[in-house]
Amino acid sequence: MNENLRGRLTRDGIRIYEPEDFAGMHKAGALAASILDRMAELVFPGQTTEAIDARITQMVEEAGATSATIGYKGYQHASCISVNHVVCHGIPGPKMLKDGDILNIDVTVIVDGWYGDTSRMYVAGTLSRKAERLIEVTHDALMKGIEMVRPGNTFGDIGHAIQSYVESQRMSVVRDFCGHGLGRVFHAPPNVLHYGRPGTGAVLEEGMFFTIEPMVNLGRPETKTLADDWTAVTRDKSLSAQFEHSVGVTADGVDIFTLSPAGRFHPTYG
Repeated sequence: MNENLRGRLTRDGIRIYEPEDFAGMHKAGALAASILDRMAELVFPGQTTEAIDARITQMVEEAGATSATIGYKGYQHASCISVNHVVCHGIPGPKMLKDGDILNIDVTVIVDGWYGDTSRMYVAGTLSRKAERLIEVTHDALMKGIEMVRPGNTFGDIGHAIQSYVESQRMSVVRDFCGHGLGRVFHAPPNVLHYGRPGTGAVLEEGMFFTIEPMVNLGRPETKTLADDWTAVTRDKSLSAQFEHSVGVTADGVDIFTLSPAGRFHPTYG
């Protein structure tokens, strides 16, 4: 069997991986998470996002892994770094971070053919109260979505858990981007929406691998993509935050592949 095609497909086109495949996803996820663990010390006022990305590139190479994003559709960096009102796909560059800036760093690595994809939030200098609350709500929304991952639930259950919590906090969920299936490919079915109705969408089955990565805005949910064809920003220039885990459905729940080895998934954790 072609290693890229192992497992079976559901009628929705979602690949079901084998029990032994979880180990490969854990290895890839652990590397991506460990790289992000070491980013906090590089985020400070006066730092540039291109310097952060250069260190990520070096760390991927030192680990003997491959960056999934370098060369992907012409992209030339080992990370996406999205600052303040940038929702996702921010391109590393020479602009310096300012005190109070918040940023999402998103890294995907390939280890032995398996993809590890994760992102988390960081702050340069002093965190404002409104940014702190946005980060808290976004993190908690991700975890509420993950709590819904178990066989027999639906992808609509995941989206509804995220949306209902975020909107109860008077914030909004971005509709223009979503999570995705992964495994031995970077992007595959399903599209994992971060909003929806309970009981709708494909039914979760043991062996499904996918990301959950809600983007939450302090203002309205609408986004626009800049002329570089990558950078997505909030239309109303409100702050945006995102957290992302790669997960697998187990027989009785969920396995998170991208847990922080150092317990630093959230900026206040260490």
